[in-house]
Parts: sequence; structure tokens; C-alpha cells
Amino acid sequence: MKNLPLSLSMIFIALSFGCAPNPYGDTYAVGDAQKVQNVSYGVIKKVEPVNIEGEGSTVGTLAGAVVGGLIGSTIGGGTGSSIAAVGGAVAGGVAGNEATQAITKRNGVNITITLDSGNTIAVVQEADPNMIFQVGQRVQINSQGNKTRVVPE
Repeated sequence: MKNLPLSLSMIFIALSFGCAPNPYGDTYAVGDAQKVQNVSYGVIKKVEPVNIEGEGSTVGTLAGAVVGGLIGSTIGGGTGSSIAAVGGAVAGGVAGNEATQAITKRNGVNITITLDSGNTIAVVQEADPNMIFQVGQRVQINSQGNKTRVVPE
């Protein structure tokens, strides 16, 4: 019973990371298949590294709250135990959310492109270690709805 909080936290953590999508521009969701994408071409004018902030998740918050509540409930007895459980759940929820944000933080790249049409755009996407972008490089820009991907031409 003493290992229950640890066991539960491991299960929640595994669930929260087992569903992480491929962050690069080479993987598409099932719903993206057989849909028209607008394609543009252009030349990179500027490339700069950026940080893509992580996102908290319900799973991380809940996992932290459960573990914090279970640990808090072992403190004291009677009313003190209940108060400690609530405090532990709140603190655990906050910690779980922050941990998820830190783990989902990514390295990105902000690519400024002059399109063949003469317009200039900027696209931020996660940095792919297998895809190096350089000033002067020709690229293809694929847009579908609110998603845009830049790939070498």
C-alpha cells in the first residue's frame, strides 16, 4: 500500500507521454489525409531558433493531484489528515501541470520566407534535427486550415 502513490504516478506519466505526437513536419494526422493543401514556394530570408512553450495537460494535473492527495492523506490523523490530503492534492496538481509543461517544451525555428509572389511570411515550427534550414534556401510551404509546414524544395 505504501507504493500505491508511486505506482499511480508511474501509470499516469506513462499515459501522458504515450500519446505524444511526432513534432516534425513529416507526420500527418489521419484527418489530414486526402485533403487539399495550398502550396507556395519561396526563399528563406532569416532563420532563428526559438523556444516553443510546453503545454500543461489534464493527465499531468490529475496525476499530480492524485499522488499529492494520497501522500497528504498519510500525514496526521482525523481532520488534519483530510486537510493535508486536500493541500497535497492542490500542490500535486500544480506540480503535475508544471512538470508536463517542462517536459513538453520544444526547440523550434522561426523561418522568415519571401514567397515567389513577393509577399513575406514567417512560420514557427519545431526544429527537426534532420532538416536544416539556411538563408537563401528554396522551400515549399504547405498550408491546410490553420497548419503550415515548411520543407526543403
